[in-house]
Formats: sequence, structure tokens, C-alpha cells
Amino acid sequence: MTSRAASAAATRRALLDAAADLLDRGGLEAVTLRAVGAQAGVTRGAPYRHFPDKESLLIAIGTRAWERLGEQMQALREDPGLSAGEKLRSGIIALVGIGRSQPHLYKLMFSNPPGDPAALARAAEHSQTEFLAIVADLVGEQDARRYGALLISTANGISGMEVSGQLPNEKWGPVSAEELIDTLVGMIDGENRRG
Repeated sequence: MTSRAASAAATRRALLDAAADLLDRGGLEAVTLRAVGAQAGVTRGAPYRHFPDKESLLIAIGTRAWERLGEQMQALREDPGLSAGEKLRSGIIALVGIGRSQPHLYKLMFSNPPGDPAALARAAEHSQTEFLAIVADLVGEQDARRYGALLISTANGISGMEVSGQLPNEKWGPVSAEELIDTLVGMIDGENRRG
């Protein structure tokens, strides 16, 4: 027999899974507490017992995505089998991969919810700390934040161009996101070796 707490946790996970699926398929407009409850197969009132409103549900989805990305970044940072450049490349590809496969989630992760504009920035802290540690392994602590900001903003640009269909355009080569990331990491690695 499951405890009340275990049952509540399972319901919350089911609601988050349903909301994430609706977000992936239809964007922010598709995520309503009623639709999430129906998708999760729970009573009509269940979503409201876990999330007071749509914004809190969306914050929870974004927070979960940042937590998962943070776990990936930590695993990369701790992997002794990868060079600093390989770790950095893999970290950027993980972020761009979310933009590629889940563009609505990606956009949500970088949003500022009106009721708590800093909620998702707080959720991103672990992921960003791990990413900056990866960057620092390649360029040193003194330059990690500058290069980290450059890399994240470039990853956002790559994701945006790829999702909009502009990246595989003949005008640019065609070139893949991975090729751009390899070029960027190679440039930073090369500059760091010269410096």
C-alpha cells in the first residue's frame, strides 16, 4: 500500500509529465490545468491541489528541465574520460538538443514568469554553475564567466536558427549545429592555448 505522500508525489509527477507533453505538442497555449488533469487521468481538482495556477505549473516544468540539465552538466564535468574541450562541446550540445527537440520547453526555460520573474533563473543556477566549471577547465577561472556568456548566447542563437529552419540554409554552407559548436569550441581552445 502506498502512503499518502508517495501517492501525492506520483500524482505531481504525472501532472508534470502530462504538462510537459502538452507543452511539447502545442506550446504554452496547450497547457491548461484542465487539459493537464485530463491528460494525466486524475480528477478535475487534482491539478489545483498541486499547482495554484498555470504559471506555477510552468515554473515547475522549467525547473525540472533545468534540474535535469544540471545533472547532465555535473556528470559531464565529473567524467574523467573526456577532455575539457569534449566536456564543453557535449554540454553545449545538450543545451542545443533541448532547443532542437523541445523548442517550447527551451523557450520556457529562458523566460521570466510575470509572477516570479527570477524563478527560472534560480532553477538554472546548478546547471550554470556546472557549465561554468566546465568552461573554467578549458579557459581558467578568470575568463570562465566571459566565455560562458559567449557560449550560452551562441547556443541560443544556434538553437533559434535551427528551429526556424535558417541554419541548414545553403547561404550558410549548409552547416549543422554540431559543426558550429565544434568551430566555436575549437576557436576558444586554440585561443586559450596561444594565450
